[in-house]
Amino acid sequence: MTLDTWLILLHQVLFQGMFLAKNILLRHRLQQPIRGYNLEANLSIAFFVIFIGVALWLSLDPDSHRATGSTGGAAQAIAGLFMLASLGIAAASLNDLGDSWRVGVIEEQETELIETGVYSFSRNPYFLAYLLMFAAYTTLLQSILLLALSVIGFGMVHTMILREERYLVNKHAADYERYRNRVPRYMNLKLRKAKMS
Repeated sequence: MTLDTWLILLHQVLFQGMFLAKNILLRHRLQQPIRGYNLEANLSIAFFVIFIGVALWLSLDPDSHRATGSTGGAAQAIAGLFMLASLGIAAASLNDLGDSWRVGVIEEQETELIETGVYSFSRNPYFLAYLLMFAAYTTLLQSILLLALSVIGFGMVHTMILREERYLVNKHAADYERYRNRVPRYMNLKLRKAKMS
């Protein structure tokens, strides 16, 4: 196995490990389903598995598909930063969402609207972590195939977000509208000005 393969495997063990731990612990604590069985969620989960599988397959022989022909160095460093960012954002979003965490939309369940922590910078930080994962693996392997899959993945993530937004507008009405007007869908790139005393 190559260093690229090991980097992807390590990232996945940590990323999916956090996801599974959160799901198991929350399901046990709440004693109710935390996974919605809707088309968007099911298709996205299948797509994520395919994307990760393709990345692992390509990483086994990285020189056969690199768009630039270069290996290691800068690509690994940039990809490593994307991976660290995706892990940090995923961990923060899983923590900050608390008992409101769900996989997909469960229409009949009431959840609290979370507006603090990482959710004060992005309305969808966990999805942002997935987008950073796409960027990391595409950068690491410099693959046109992964770039194309990343574009498809972004479309799928965006579709899931739109469904969740409809649910949140329905459940939280004016509170969600105020939150949506204040916090961007993906990421707030504006630096907050420090208050001068």
